[in-house]
Amino acid sequence: MQTLQIKISNTDFQKYNLDRKELKFTDLVDLISREYARQALLECNEIAEQEGFSKMTLDEINAEINNAKNNHR
Repeated sequence: MQTLQIKISNTDFQKYNLDRKELKFTDLVDLISREYARQALLECNEIAEQEGFSKMTLDEINAEINNAKNNHR
């Protein structure tokens, strides 16, 4: 196994919850991926609110899905 030393700001250290002295690379990738996914979800929620999608009912959502399916055929 190889060892890699990485310097990281205090802000990013806290942001990615790197509260361990040792961390497997796969765990680091997982932590960073989760943060990117969290940011993407927040961005999607913001877009949904701006476009009015967040106020759609389940019936309206299902109608949109069915409409998209029917137009795709």
